[in-house]
Amino acid sequence: MIDALDREILRRLQNDGRMSATALAAEVGLTVAPCHRRLKELEATGAIRGYRAVIDPAAVGLGFEALVFVTLAQVDRATIDRFEAEVAAKGHITQAQRLFGDPDYILKVMAEDLTAYQQFYDTELTSLPGVLRLRSTLVMKNLKPAAGLPL
Repeated sequence: MIDALDREILRRLQNDGRMSATALAAEVGLTVAPCHRRLKELEATGAIRGYRAVIDPAAVGLGFEALVFVTLAQVDRATIDRFEAEVAAKGHITQAQRLFGDPDYILKVMAEDLTAYQQFYDTELTSLPGVLRLRSTLVMKNLKPAAGLPL
């Protein structure tokens, strides 16, 4: 069970995943050994899924973002499994959520520019299994990218 101290550790790591165990221990009021044990336990239980760098999309030439709303023609298990497997394999799709109601899915797609997005849409998105309808909306401004959890 995650207690208040574990939540504080998680809160600090959300803000700085590169924080050393020594600095983390000092900030949460523990010595290094117990802090390290708690950290390893949070990793082992899956509360911490991993660590990664937050990269500026524009800095790597992916400054174009679209949200794509997907409605499937049918929602049987085989179609859902094939659709989700293909979505997971496409690198330009950086987020995907299955929804209740219509649409069935929302996808976040990153591309270099409108032309690159249009090509991805025409060749990749339209060929996803079971697609009945695709609707896109272009992101004008990202106000709150990759926010941490409200711990």
